[in-house]
Amino acid sequence: MATTTTPPTTASPTTASPTATAAPERPGLAVRVLGDTHALGRRLPQLLVGLVLYGASMGLMLRSGLGLDPWDVFHQGLQRTVGLSVGAWVTICGALVLLLWIPMRQLPGVGTVANVLVIGAAMDLTLRVAGSPGPLAARIALMVGAIVLNGVATGLYIGARLGPGPRDGLMTGLHRRTGRSLRLLRTGIELTVLAAGLLLGGTAGVGTVAYALAIGPLAQFFLPWCTVPTAAGSAARVAQGNATQTPT
Repeated sequence: MATTTTPPTTASPTTASPTATAAPERPGLAVRVLGDTHALGRRLPQLLVGLVLYGASMGLMLRSGLGLDPWDVFHQGLQRTVGLSVGAWVTICGALVLLLWIPMRQLPGVGTVANVLVIGAAMDLTLRVAGSPGPLAARIALMVGAIVLNGVATGLYIGARLGPGPRDGLMTGLHRRTGRSLRLLRTGIELTVLAAGLLLGGTAGVGTVAYALAIGPLAQFFLPWCTVPTAAGSAARVAQGNATQTPT
């Protein structure tokens, strides 16, 4: 099939199409605020569901009484030492960590702010409605279910691609500023808050170890299923589908 081409013309800057100069401005602003704005109708609800489930999983793990993840050991220690609810400390500490982004020039996303506001509230709500199981077998089952649910929730809120949580952003910001490996920084942060939480009276146990060993593989398993494709990826798949349907 033949194609036609338009002869090149010389145009002065004053006669250039306005869309060529004005179009980049609005997308640039949208990228800073929301990132890729593709499929927000799915990504925003998925973010909210993921954060609610994340807070619920934290509350269920606390109810199991078999140990918490390092940050929640710290939050529980603050609750036992100072007062307020564990969920309130999740929110307060998230906001304080977010302030540490300022000197590192980290830019939070919608998901970052939602992380601070939603997870602690969801955790406190779960603690109000969920009782503590008595038998050890029931507590182990609750702990295992909470860790798996946490893995699902992690895949959902990260897969929404609307910004990292405050604690994850702290790790990546320190990596950019110091050049240290992400694994080293993550381990150092987790051990520091765990030690502080234990000193404040937080609970660590078999659940702490199980969470540390399982959450990485679980998140890696669920993330591909939960990640919303980018606009470029969706366009590529459409183009590939059209190409396969084109008769030769």
